[in-house]
Amino acid sequence: MAIRKKSTKSPPVLSHEFVLQNHADIVSCVAMVFLLGLMFEITAKASIIFVTLQYNVTLPATEEQATESASLYYYGIKDLATVFFYMLVAIIIHAVIQEYMLDKINRRMHFSKTKHSKFNESGQLSAFYLFACVWGIFILISENYISDPTILWRAYPHNLMTDLVQWWDCHREMGKAVVEELFKGAQILYGMITQRFQMKFFYISQLAYWLHAFPELYFQKTKKEDIPRQLVYIGLYLFHIAGAYLLNLNHLGLVLLVLHYFVEFLFHISRLFYFSNEKYQKGFSLWAVLFVFGRLLTLILSVLTVGFGLARAENQKLDFSTGNFNVLAVRIAVLASICITQAFMMWKFINFQLRRWREHSAFQASAVKKKPTVTKGRSSKKGTENGVNGTLTSNVADSPRNRKEKSS
Repeated sequence: MAIRKKSTKSPPVLSHEFVLQNHADIVSCVAMVFLLGLMFEITAKASIIFVTLQYNVTLPATEEQATESASLYYYGIKDLATVFFYMLVAIIIHAVIQEYMLDKINRRMHFSKTKHSKFNESGQLSAFYLFACVWGIFILISENYISDPTILWRAYPHNLMTDLVQWWDCHREMGKAVVEELFKGAQILYGMITQRFQMKFFYISQLAYWLHAFPELYFQKTKKEDIPRQLVYIGLYLFHIAGAYLLNLNHLGLVLLVLHYFVEFLFHISRLFYFSNEKYQKGFSLWAVLFVFGRLLTLILSVLTVGFGLARAENQKLDFSTGNFNVLAVRIAVLASICITQAFMMWKFINFQLRRWREHSAFQASAVKKKPTVTKGRSSKKGTENGVNGTLTSNVADSPRNRKEKSS
């Protein structure tokens, strides 16, 4: 990200600079079009596809829970419209954080171009990782993952909507009393109302955020040498999040995302403290330990869930209608993708640590060489008069006597 230079002249409308300076306002206008469409009956049906979550079925409440109803969700092609709308929202939030928080801090700290770019990146990502971690932990607690970890693979594919719709079609002609009696046998569904909504909304938000990172490469004037690195990790996020969402591995994906986001949040918040005070190094040491621990825990949970839990499930037939992808080929592909990604991250981590170690060693060696040597005789006095170690300093070169000789 390059430093934004504010000019007094307003650029031409729809020019390159105009789009960069006013992209948040332009995107806000586009988002307002969808929101205003909800106010009119003609456009409401189209606008609601973008604004609200799709593919939900609301089940009626029983007599014991007369004030509550169960809403469960599955995915479909209309989710792309919802992801697009919340991608616009992510761009707006990104611009608000940049303008009202990060830019003000940058003006106070007077960072260099390199530090300015890294500070903006860490500021944006730390805010996102913190919000996603808190949200994910709330879902984990509400669904009792801590007390019952077997939820990760039990009752896969965790997407019961197709079976429930088929069940409703078969029993809609029966009397209300009979229907309520049958629903009483599935009370567990009523405890998953908010979790089902929160789970889908979480994944929609994740996809929207990482998709918004692509236009941000243009809006933030990212350097060409940084673009490949950005594209790689954005692509990895989208690949794994979309894979967990489409394969109905929502529970496993949520646990791994929260674990990974927490470690990444610690790294970026440590880098923010480092930019404010370069003596702060303890955060990086803690991050290095948790990074390795996070990779190991990710592999353990993945193998335990996919390699053992799903492998022992009774239903191991590929069925697109019910969202069941629990077959050997898919399980191998999931484990392979996770293992390769973790190996790639460890390889980058080891190279990063080795590079830091070499830079630290080179810095210490140069510091030892630059120590002034105390020598006896005229040479030492002459060297002291001429500057540092016999070199001419800027103060001596710019003295009035030398300037007079140069002018003559």
